[in-house]
Amino acid sequence: MDYRQGGVAAVGLKPGFWHGRRVLVTGHTGFKGGWLSLWLQALGARVHGYALPATSAPSLWRVAGLDAAVPGELGDLRDRVRLEAAIAGFRPEIVLHLAAQSLVRESYRDPASTYEVNVGGTVNLLEGVRRCDSVRAVVVVSSDKCYENREWAWPYREQDALGGHDPYSSSKACVELLCASWRASFLAEHGVGLATARAGNVIGGGDWSPERLVPDVLHSWQAGQPVILRNPGATRPWQHVLEPLHGYLLLAQALVEGTPEAACAWNFGPDSADVTTVATVVAKLASRWPGDGARWDVDAAPAPHEARLLALDSARARAQLRWSPRWSLDQAIAHTMAWYLAWREGKDMLAFTSAQIAAYQEAA
Repeated sequence: MDYRQGGVAAVGLKPGFWHGRRVLVTGHTGFKGGWLSLWLQALGARVHGYALPATSAPSLWRVAGLDAAVPGELGDLRDRVRLEAAIAGFRPEIVLHLAAQSLVRESYRDPASTYEVNVGGTVNLLEGVRRCDSVRAVVVVSSDKCYENREWAWPYREQDALGGHDPYSSSKACVELLCASWRASFLAEHGVGLATARAGNVIGGGDWSPERLVPDVLHSWQAGQPVILRNPGATRPWQHVLEPLHGYLLLAQALVEGTPEAACAWNFGPDSADVTTVATVVAKLASRWPGDGARWDVDAAPAPHEARLLALDSARARAQLRWSPRWSLDQAIAHTMAWYLAWREGKDMLAFTSAQIAAYQEAA
C-alpha cells in the first residue's frame, strides 16, 4: 500500500520531506522501532537499522516480515567501534535513537547492564554522531519515567526535576543530562540539532515484551488463565505507539529545518482523559476479547517499587510542533486488539500494520 501522500499533510508531515532522506534507526528490531521503520519507509525515507536481534518470540520484526523489508545490521550499543562504523558507513542525515533496556523490573535484576546500555550506549551513539559530518538531527527517545516522581496529581513538564527511584528511570534521567551536555559542548556548534523525547505508556500490535501489560494480558487469556496484575491501581498516560512516533517525526523535521527551539526536551503524552489506571485498561481489553476467559487477579507477592501516579504535560509539543493525540484510549485499544486478532487469524501482518499507519494518518 502506498500511503506516502494520503494523510501526510494532515498529521503535519510535509509531503516530500522524508523522501530519499537517510535515516538511521537504532532499535529497529524492537516494538517501537519496527513501527517507526515501516512508517519511514512508507514516507520514502532510506532507512538503516542498528540493533540487537529481536528479543521476543514471536516479535513484530518477524511476524510482519520487517526482517526482509527493513535493511540494517545487528549490533550492540555497547560496541562503540562497531556502532561508530555503522554510522560512518551509512552517513545518515537523521538519527532516531530508540534502542534501550526498557523494562523497569529487568533494571532491578541487572542494574549494571541497564546503565551500560542506556547511558553508555547513548554516549557511544553521540560520539559516533559528532564524528560523522552528514548528521543534521538526532532524536534520543527517553521516557516519561525520567522525572523525579513525587506522586502528585499534576502532569510533569519538561522543566521539572529529573530523577528516578528504580535503575531504569534513573538511567533515563542520566540520558537526559548527558544529551544536554553533548548538545551544548559538541553538537550545537556544528549545526547538529539534538532533542530528547519523553513518551507515555505505549500500546499497539506486535509488542510481546515480557512484563508489559498488554502482552501479559493477551498471553494469559490466550492460555485460558487469569492475568496477574502487580499494580491495578497504578495510573499511567496510555497511548497508541503511533502517537509518540508521530511526535518523533515532527521533531526531526523541525531539527533538520533549523528551528532553534526544537533542540531541547519534549513530552508526548495522551489527553488527560486517557491517563487512567491499569485496571481500567484491562477492563477495556476484556470488553473486546472474543469469548470467555478475560479474567484477572492481583499479585499479592512483594514487588519492587514502581510509581503509582504518572502523567505528562504536552503543551510544548501542541503549541510548537502542532502535535496532538489523534486516537483516544478506546481507539488505541480497538486497534491494538484488532492487530492481535488478525495475527491469530493468520493475516498478512505487513499489510495489516501498514493499513493501521494509513488509518492513523487519515484520522480526524
